[in-house]
Amino acid sequence: MRRAPRLLLCLAIAAFTAATASAQIPAPPPSPLSSAPPRTTGDLHRQYLFAPTGQQMPYRVYVPKSWDGKSSLPIVLFLHGAGANESTYLDTADGMLRNLAEKHGYIVVSPLGFTLLGAYGNPLRLPAVFGETAIAQSQVAAVTPARRRELNLSELEVMTALDVATEEYGADRARTYLAGHSMGSGGVWHLAARYPDRWRAIAPISGPFVDAKTYPFERLRALPIFMTEGTAAPASLTGSRAMAKFMREQKFDFQYLEVDGNHGSMVPMVWPA
Repeated sequence: MRRAPRLLLCLAIAAFTAATASAQIPAPPPSPLSSAPPRTTGDLHRQYLFAPTGQQMPYRVYVPKSWDGKSSLPIVLFLHGAGANESTYLDTADGMLRNLAEKHGYIVVSPLGFTLLGAYGNPLRLPAVFGETAIAQSQVAAVTPARRRELNLSELEVMTALDVATEEYGADRARTYLAGHSMGSGGVWHLAARYPDRWRAIAPISGPFVDAKTYPFERLRALPIFMTEGTAAPASLTGSRAMAKFMREQKFDFQYLEVDGNHGSMVPMVWPA
């Protein structure tokens, strides 16, 4: 009986010590998701570190201002033409592409492509349009090791920029679209065949830079394709028409639209479609 008070005292001291120790443990930090600042929307000029060369690569992205910050939006990778840059087409026609993205609720990513003439991996250029096999094969044979490196880095750079934007905004990988004009259209054909499972659909604009003899058309069998051309773009019009005829005959999931514009002016004419 004499030990009872001492036992109670020991228990009280132990309880006090445990309570004091627990009070000194800091509370867990809030969830990063709940404390993170909202991701920026609107028209954005960005850069990221391109690991293969250690360079800061510029890209431009438009995120609809109406985005709620939670939903997973569709995303369009848009490839610029020769001599243009990551900003050129987002500023064309008073920002039509940005306005369409805002209206319809999708993200647009416009990368540089490593260099202004990187061509996204496709070695073909005018006049090597669809049907001009001899010219296409001649251009491929003339590719130097330095040019091959530039082509490979251009391909990797645009895919990296797409992944950077997709991850930052949680974009919908199952609704990733690929589009481009002129040299960028050649990039569309190249990247479509290289990564056919990456795209929900593709939209090459005025640039049928495809070697009919060597291109792996069957890799595109499951892809919806929307191809456009200008009737006043003689350098590419014949190739586009020949390619459209071929795609229809081969029963691809294919649509073709011509508008009364030249190589440059036809771009905003087809964008709404």
